[in-house]
Amino acid sequence: MDGAGDVDEVDRVDRTDEVRGAAGPLKTPQEPQAPQAPQASNGRPGGRRRAGGRRLAAALLALPVLAAAGLVLGAGQATAAALCPGRLVKTVTFSTGSLQVYKSRAYACAVTVAKKPGARREMKVSLQPRGGRAVVDQGKFTTRAGPVRVHALNRCVRASGSVGGSAGSTGWIGC
Repeated sequence: MDGAGDVDEVDRVDRTDEVRGAAGPLKTPQEPQAPQAPQASNGRPGGRRRAGGRRLAAALLALPVLAAAGLVLGAGQATAAALCPGRLVKTVTFSTGSLQVYKSRAYACAVTVAKKPGARREMKVSLQPRGGRAVVDQGKFTTRAGPVRVHALNRCVRASGSVGGSAGSTGWIGC
């Protein structure tokens, strides 16, 4: 057993002398490695980047800026669009606000938005399909009245809205 221990020590010494070189610093031996597939900067094999992560990060960074811009530029329209599905078919403006009517394939939707949100005041929105009853949302609100929706597949609708003492209406549309 003593001989085996001596051989190990000699082996280690010999290897370090081989690696050290003439006057250079001590280098550690490296074993050859198998070739690897190219990797993207995100560490995924295949060399292809997934841009979704970067896009998501950019969107999350831009979100507060866009939200602030919406507050400054008039969040009423963005809010109404988020509340009513479909495309905007009519906007009626009056001195204290606006009435917006949206239409999808089978439904119509309306919302009244105050021009200057703030203190609670009387607001109303009404939407009626031809041959049907009107759906009304009325009360004291700070920003908007509605949305109200009616089934309007192949039907005309009329809408009206008011904020404070001012009002506006559309007449029959979408016929």
